[in-house]
Amino acid sequence: MVSPVERLKRVVWNVDEHRLRAPWRLVVGTVAVGIVVALFALATGLVVGVLGLGSAFTELFGAAAYGLVRDLVGVLFTGLGFLAGIAVVGRFLDRRRFADFGFHLDRAWWVDLGFGLALGAGLMTAIFALGVAAGWFAVTGLLVGESVLAGLVALLVLFLFVGVYEELLVRGYLLTNVAEGLAGYVGDRGAVAVAVALSSAVFGVLHATNPNASLVSVLTITLAGVMLALGYVLTNELAIPIGLHITWNLFQGAVYGFPVSGLPIDASLVGTRETGPDLVTGGQFGPEAGLLGVGAILLGCVLTVWWVRWRRGATGIHAGVTTPELRVARDDGRSAEDGD
Repeated sequence: MVSPVERLKRVVWNVDEHRLRAPWRLVVGTVAVGIVVALFALATGLVVGVLGLGSAFTELFGAAAYGLVRDLVGVLFTGLGFLAGIAVVGRFLDRRRFADFGFHLDRAWWVDLGFGLALGAGLMTAIFALGVAAGWFAVTGLLVGESVLAGLVALLVLFLFVGVYEELLVRGYLLTNVAEGLAGYVGDRGAVAVAVALSSAVFGVLHATNPNASLVSVLTITLAGVMLALGYVLTNELAIPIGLHITWNLFQGAVYGFPVSGLPIDASLVGTRETGPDLVTGGQFGPEAGLLGVGAILLGCVLTVWWVRWRRGATGIHAGVTTPELRVARDDGRSAEDGD
């Protein structure tokens, strides 16, 4: 007979997997990652201050250069904070290798990354070309902004880190844990469907406080989350969503000069001004909030499915999304990875 204490323990602890159950892992893990990121953010200020970065760069290159370097250091440390936080949480709470969050870096992974990069660039180029051809966008110039080269380098670094750590957090960590937690109750397909919907909704809400955000923009960013999740659940790898995320933002802002999720861009290869209806162009939030963006997202979903089918011969939910290889402690004190 199971005691009340044992019943209570099983609400929190999965005795078969030797780890916290999914809801508790997410709560504790989110807090832990937040603490690590906060510590790295604090380190940013300490590094800038200790090295005298402010006075040195301000005197030599001016305030604009100092601001650029400070922002790059901030992006670098924030990205490293997320990577370190999830690595620690994954090891001690999820009991899995960091690679099992979608980073099995074999040849196939890099090929999929290349596809994702090409897809993001192609979709945003299609938005730009169609919008210009229809008279919804007007090109206002080339090499727009002050210190264009430095600004473009900064945007490249920013979008590179954002593409990696947002995908790791929202798809690799959140989606996976929700899918694992629900698989035993609603089956793999139901669990993945709920996990995709929930993680995509969180992705949309995370952009709700951006400049010029609205209910429409939150919904379209949520739909973009579904597109990004698709590449993950079909492959159990983050290669496609990371590549797609990076160049979607990079070409949207640094190449074509659109606002990126409502955020204005200071430097771009092409200057673009909206001349069409906001319903189509997305207005001040950028193409993601317009019908052009929605069409590109739907096309991205179709092309992702096509790519996975072409590369692997079939499409379907990858078993690794709901059934990971855990570092489970055995009765003899060794991990399952240690062998017999």
